[in-house]
Amino acid sequence: MNVLLLGSGGREHALAWRLAQSPTLGRLYAAPGNPGIAECAECVALNLADIDAIVAFARDKAVGLVVVGPEQPLVDGVADRLAQAGIPVFGPTAAAAQLEGSKGFTKDLCARENIPTAAYARFTDRASAEAALGRFGLPVVIKADGLAAGKGVVIATTDIEATAALADMFDGGFGGAGAEVVIEEFLEGEEASFFALSDGETVVPFGSAQDHKRVGEGDSGPNTGGMGAYSPATILTPELTARAMAEIVEPTVRAMAAAGTPYAGVLYAGLMLTADGPQLIEYNARFGDPETQVLMLRYEGDLVALLLAVAERRLAEVPAPVLADRTALTVVMAARGYPGTPEKGGAIAGIAPAEATGAKVFHAGTTLREGALVAGGGRVLNVTAQGGSVAEAQAAAYRAVDAIDFPTGFCRRDIGWREVAREG
Repeated sequence: MNVLLLGSGGREHALAWRLAQSPTLGRLYAAPGNPGIAECAECVALNLADIDAIVAFARDKAVGLVVVGPEQPLVDGVADRLAQAGIPVFGPTAAAAQLEGSKGFTKDLCARENIPTAAYARFTDRASAEAALGRFGLPVVIKADGLAAGKGVVIATTDIEATAALADMFDGGFGGAGAEVVIEEFLEGEEASFFALSDGETVVPFGSAQDHKRVGEGDSGPNTGGMGAYSPATILTPELTARAMAEIVEPTVRAMAAAGTPYAGVLYAGLMLTADGPQLIEYNARFGDPETQVLMLRYEGDLVALLLAVAERRLAEVPAPVLADRTALTVVMAARGYPGTPEKGGAIAGIAPAEATGAKVFHAGTTLREGALVAGGGRVLNVTAQGGSVAEAQAAAYRAVDAIDFPTGFCRRDIGWREVAREG
């Protein structure tokens, strides 16, 4: 079967790497891809905003499955158009993708369905939002309602920070994503990422991870798209996993189906593990980045067959996904200046020596300049390794990091630090 993968980041490289190992795969295309993805797929120059071109390409190449990596094409309706053309697609419709495309939509659904989440309010003007800050106390969480590449969330610890965040959002700091703002109470606890697959009716777990959003060590500095992750997140115990499924994920899938907008794809729940149990922070309508990189290292099945079963609404007919009983950990190497304006064009060498250590290096923001690999974005490489514990996987990942020559790059040196401390 021919497969088309949409996207160009580290998440998509990890998906391409695992899809390429599927015994049911014919040809793998990636649009637009990157130099790492080009090692396991044929990259094609398609604009992800041009849905007509995507549909035409899929028809021309007899594509039997389209896998959508990033969120924007889903919100734009690429899954709807592909389905209308009779092409199976892994990814939710535009209506279902509102679970990520609008934080207010998700909060309202949680309120209706009694899904545990933080208290909140929605605002479309700055004055009303500022007037409401007092009833939330400090710290307070302020979110741009729409898509903001994982950066539209501010945890304000002072009134000055809170009002500045509101001003930034309403003044266009996040483009149209900040036209509406959600203010939430701050939840105490530890975060974990939980993934489930749904075909609109059947829901099955697909592993856990713990991301590191802050740019600096010790979880300091501004939020980013993610500076590293490990899987599994052992703080998400079997009991808490069962609660997350029963109290959060399954009610969401039932509610979406009842509304006539069934959710088919991967449902990524950002959870806060509080003293009262798991609470939903937010949903994403696609695989996480960089969580996908560690999940794909642990996944042991036929990914093409699994994702096709989701797309064809027959998830109940295939074996539940199995992830290996080992730890995977990824370290993001970013370009200097990230998460602000990254310094692009920095030379990168040493990928082969890094992978000779046993690690896998996924390309996230790379490009070729006169045949040489250079940085082409903010998050550039995902150096990913495995071990029998988080400490072992961490040590293996940093051995590979140290083999890479990327003078204008940087990384956190403490990915997995909480779990390493727990392991003793």
